[in-house]
Amino acid sequence: MSGEHEHSPLSSSSSSSSTPTTVMSSIDVKPKILCGRERPVYKHAQHAHKAFESLNEMRRMGLLCDVCLVAGDLELHCHKSVLAACSQYFFAMFTNEMSESKASRIVLLEIDPSALSLLIDFVYTSEIHVTEDNVQTLLPAANILQVTEVREACCEFLQAQLHPSNSLGIRDFADLHACTDLFNYAQTYTEQHFTDVVHYDEFLSMGVEAVCKLISSDRLTVSSEEQVYEAVMSWVHHNLPARQEYVEQLLENVRLPLMNQEYIVQKVEEEPLVKANSRCKDYLIEAMKYHLLKTDQKPLYKTPRTQPRNPIGLPKVLLVIGGQAPKAIRSVECYDFQEERWYQLAEMPSRRCRCGVAVLNGLVYAVGGFNGSLRVRSIDVYDPLKDTWNSCPSMEARRSTLGVAVLNGNIYAVGGFDGAAGLDTAEYFDVRAGHWKSMASMSTRRSSVGVGVVGGLLYAVGGYDGASRQCLSSVECYSPLCDVWSNVAEMSCRRSGAGVGVVDGLLYAVGGHDGPLVRKSVEAYNPESNSWSAVADMHMSRRNAGVVANGNKLYVVGGDDGSSNLGSVEVYDPSTNKWTLLQSSMMTGRSYAGVTVIERPLI
Repeated sequence: MSGEHEHSPLSSSSSSSSTPTTVMSSIDVKPKILCGRERPVYKHAQHAHKAFESLNEMRRMGLLCDVCLVAGDLELHCHKSVLAACSQYFFAMFTNEMSESKASRIVLLEIDPSALSLLIDFVYTSEIHVTEDNVQTLLPAANILQVTEVREACCEFLQAQLHPSNSLGIRDFADLHACTDLFNYAQTYTEQHFTDVVHYDEFLSMGVEAVCKLISSDRLTVSSEEQVYEAVMSWVHHNLPARQEYVEQLLENVRLPLMNQEYIVQKVEEEPLVKANSRCKDYLIEAMKYHLLKTDQKPLYKTPRTQPRNPIGLPKVLLVIGGQAPKAIRSVECYDFQEERWYQLAEMPSRRCRCGVAVLNGLVYAVGGFNGSLRVRSIDVYDPLKDTWNSCPSMEARRSTLGVAVLNGNIYAVGGFDGAAGLDTAEYFDVRAGHWKSMASMSTRRSSVGVGVVGGLLYAVGGYDGASRQCLSSVECYSPLCDVWSNVAEMSCRRSGAGVGVVDGLLYAVGGHDGPLVRKSVEAYNPESNSWSAVADMHMSRRNAGVVANGNKLYVVGGDDGSSNLGSVEVYDPSTNKWTLLQSSMMTGRSYAGVTVIERPLI
């Protein structure tokens, strides 16, 4: 209690009178200010927030309001100065010589009443909840009233909702409302997911001009030109009587010369709609001429239909996210496979290692991990088109050294360590619902676990069982349809901190350790035979390395050899059963990094 009853320098020293005393005017009570001890300007962090809270309360009570906004049957009493401060539309209205500048009642045409109410609430509170139900009225209203923050929030919401079933609709909606970034993003998403997009109603209901424009794109991601032809014929047959006349127009944009010659003869040439059209026959002749040319002559034969698309999609890049070097770091490195060089990308908002990484709908999710002090539940989300990081809803459990994978459009987080114990639990992020959901637990606690997806099933490979203090050779398989984990064949040895990757339907367990023994061995699991078999050893022993597939090869990135972090990358080719070291190492050697491969953004 000391310090609570100290005498004030201004209090009277006499206690003989109970009546209040006044300070004599002749006494100078001004404190002495010492030179050279000036303090920074005082600023109250909550001042603006409190002021707007008061203004919002005044608005609700109708106090000092000087304008009434009307949309349909809705009337909202507001303050002009507040509206002008938050909207260029209202600023121009109230500060120029417009009739509305003096009006106390303003009717807003073409503004949805519910959207206006939400926008005015945002102006006073800085908060708004964008949903599937309101985004289509909210974005146009925010556009008209120039509430740019809400406009951007709507665009970000729609971007997060992108799916092959709706990307064309979102693209056209963005174009209608001049949301350039969203339009470009949705267009690129559509091109990158073309083979999925063509199965949905939005594609099948497009007009012929829009279909032609889409399939003429050089950026279309297809593994073969046959996929473009089949998409076109699917569109035509969706409404054959009305669309058969467009076959010539459509086939002009299909690159027949790039198709397999046997496919052209057996499929395209035998199609009745092609046979009946003389112009289509010309395209067939052009394609057959191209196939008769020698390899060195083909580049000289140039028509719009001989221009190659990239047969494996857009150029790929390898992302290496965070990691331990030797402490948790924010650094993100990118390796361009085409240019064969490393460069830095935007750092994560906070330090993170021992996380899991997943790619879904063009975004990269860094899930859980360790920030140098705590095991975390948080997720950072990277947008490759903007080179920026954002956040999304956190997991239910803290998870470090977890396994992460994408299955059926959901992100799964498996096992890990929460700071106290290894976990047998797992959960998944329903992206469309926007939150994490629980699922069946594994039979064993697994930290430092590797995961992979083969044939619609999720595999949890090895790891460390803190309860028995053993590295594990066991493997479990999860069926999302049954919400059940089942044991499958064990690996040939115990592996904790092994990397897992999938190539050509085989699941690879790479490196890892069993106590102090760090392995360079690798084995592959065949789900059809439920068996593991050894493949060639890596050049170096590695644990806690990042593993990812690109094309038909497996890339193993960094890790540690038991004594130091590694910056090197090894590449496994299953066709030759050989490992090669990538010529160029990472700029920062690191273990426990998250790795993934994405298509290089073209925007």
